[in-house]
Amino acid sequence: MLTTAIEKLLKVLIMSDKVKPNSMESPTHDAQLAAERMASGEEKTPVVDYEADYAAAQEFSVSEIDRKEEGANAAEAATKSKYEIPEPEETKTEAQPTGNPDDYLELAKEVGASKDEAVTTVSDDLVQKALEKGQAKK
Repeated sequence: MLTTAIEKLLKVLIMSDKVKPNSMESPTHDAQLAAERMASGEEKTPVVDYEADYAAAQEFSVSEIDRKEEGANAAEAATKSKYEIPEPEETKTEAQPTGNPDDYLELAKEVGASKDEAVTTVSDDLVQKALEKGQAKK
C-alpha cells in the first residue's frame, strides 16, 4: 500500500506538462465524458505551464497596496486593539527565611503523605455497600 502511494506521488512529481485524462477517475458524468473525448482525440487536452502558473501565483500572493507604506499602516490600523492594554508589571516576591528546619520537615511530610492518601477515606462498610448495590436483584 505504501509502495502504491509512493508511486502515485512520483507520478505527480514527474508528471509531464500535458494532461492525461482518465475517465475512471472523473468525479462527475460531465468530467467523465470530457475525459473520454480527450482520450479519443475529439477534444484537445489542455497544456499546463507550471512555471507560468507559479509566477502568476507569486504576483497575486501580495497585493500592490501591501507593498507600500500605506498598506502597512492600514494593516496596523486594522489589527490594532480597540482597548488599551496596560503593560504587565513585574512583581517580586521573596520567601522570608525562618531558619527553623521543622517547618521544612512538616511541609515534606504533607507533600509525601498526599501521594499515599486518597482524597476521601474508604471504609470496609462503604465497600460492602457498593458490592451489595452492584449485585443483581433477586
